[in-house]
Amino acid sequence: MSGPSVGRLSGIAALLPSVDDYRALRTSWRTDVLAGITVGIVALPLALAFGVSSGAGAEAGLITAIVAGLVAAIFGGSNVQVSGPTGAMVVVLAPIVAVHGIGAMAVVTILAGVLVLVAGVLRLGRTVDYIPWPVIEGFTLGIAVIIFLQQVPSAVGVAVAGHSTNAGVAAWESIREADDAHALSALGVVVAVAAIMLLLGRFAPKLPASFLAIVAVTVVVAVLKVPVTSIGALPDSLPAPSFPSVDLGTVRELLGPAVAVAALAAIESLLSARVAASTPETGPYNGDRELVGQGLASVASGVFGGMPATGAIARTAVNVRAGARTRLSAIVHALALLVVVYLASTIVSTIPLAALSGVLMVTAVRMVSYGVVGRLLRSGRSDATAFLVTATITVAFDLIIAVGIGIAVAAFAALRALSRTGGVHREELPGAVEPGDERIALLRIDGALFFGAAEHVLARVAEHRGTDVVILRLSQLQIIDATGAHTLTELVTALEARGVTVLIKGIRDDHLPMLERLGVITALRHPNHLFADLDPAVAHARSHIRRLTPSIGES
Repeated sequence: MSGPSVGRLSGIAALLPSVDDYRALRTSWRTDVLAGITVGIVALPLALAFGVSSGAGAEAGLITAIVAGLVAAIFGGSNVQVSGPTGAMVVVLAPIVAVHGIGAMAVVTILAGVLVLVAGVLRLGRTVDYIPWPVIEGFTLGIAVIIFLQQVPSAVGVAVAGHSTNAGVAAWESIREADDAHALSALGVVVAVAAIMLLLGRFAPKLPASFLAIVAVTVVVAVLKVPVTSIGALPDSLPAPSFPSVDLGTVRELLGPAVAVAALAAIESLLSARVAASTPETGPYNGDRELVGQGLASVASGVFGGMPATGAIARTAVNVRAGARTRLSAIVHALALLVVVYLASTIVSTIPLAALSGVLMVTAVRMVSYGVVGRLLRSGRSDATAFLVTATITVAFDLIIAVGIGIAVAAFAALRALSRTGGVHREELPGAVEPGDERIALLRIDGALFFGAAEHVLARVAEHRGTDVVILRLSQLQIIDATGAHTLTELVTALEARGVTVLIKGIRDDHLPMLERLGVITALRHPNHLFADLDPAVAHARSHIRRLTPSIGES
């Protein structure tokens, strides 16, 4: 078999499960199983809450955690990633369900899964590396604010149906419509859940605080017959898999929302996997395989009636802290939730919706690192602006738009800073001063010569008049793009048109092809005016001055 064929096969194999995924299982299986059970307990209330908050229902969240969690664990690119419904996905999904209806859920989920799968096959797993840190923190803050606001209707005992798709507007409308008696009961449940979670987090951080808070409050509500709305009936088994019936018009209508969901699923999953891989014991991750696994997970989730899935940073962190070393822990987490469906769905159906709201409100508050926010706001104007713009647009408009604009703001600031590194410096000619040296300008162009700096550099070179020869030193030029090369061509052409001879010294090997293609070399008066070293260039310039002024040569 030829070399390229072997390379393609090995590349495909890297995207598929292998025996190496479980190499450490012989020594870690006990801690993996315990970690999986721990994560399953933590994931149960979150899966239910995210399902309700998305508008798809608690059962959709639970199905997603089971089906997508299992598929992503087997096919994903991280040893310890735990996948399922997440708060960030709810932020994108809730408006889609509100606008297109619950029937669009399966179509969007499967379309988004296919898009993420294709992104993995196309090796786009390093995309997340190009998202600046202020933008990541900005949309994390925005997501936290939206998750909190999305819980306000349930927290005051008001149904969310019919409210605005904007979380802030819906929260305000819910508060205005709330009935005092029901609102007080629901708020009491929220406060009780939050208090238990905060107290356990403070004094017993190793206990599953959200699970215990849900259990305690559900028991109290049942005993005292507190008038609050519960989750309601849940299925006692997984539904049969089925593909939704769609036509081309439906696909066209839902393709935009599916792209937004896919972009978020890819970004969040890669971020979570990267964070998990920062712990040496968990091993590295394969970003391309992670996208393949998450894509397959969302497709499977949609087929079973679930939501789009992503890697869940909080549950993955719990998994790592519990000692997980292989993907068995994430598999056990999914199986533990499956047991809940078959054996405890009736009990789970009695959980008050307000209790789930309390869990998510506390989760939203904990998503924000206030120390990080403070450091970002003090880090500099450009980073603070990217952070605040991303957070504001996330809350007010749309997460994907916010990330795009945040990246644009950060990129503009980076290009502006990079453009300032480009400069033109006049240097003394090497060796002893000779007659006529004042008519030779040795100019060093360094830093970056690209579209953001080219005109500035051109103007600086044009300032040096009264010379007959200009030597352009390019060996310190680090970055040049097509605009910079075009500007350099214009500069050489303009100087030669004024009768100034241009010599170029020290073009880097990686810059030479572009400069040749865009005419910099052909703009020189003679091919011999291109030099690798400075001394021959200076010698040529001095000989040219002597030819122009014979008296110099005779003196």
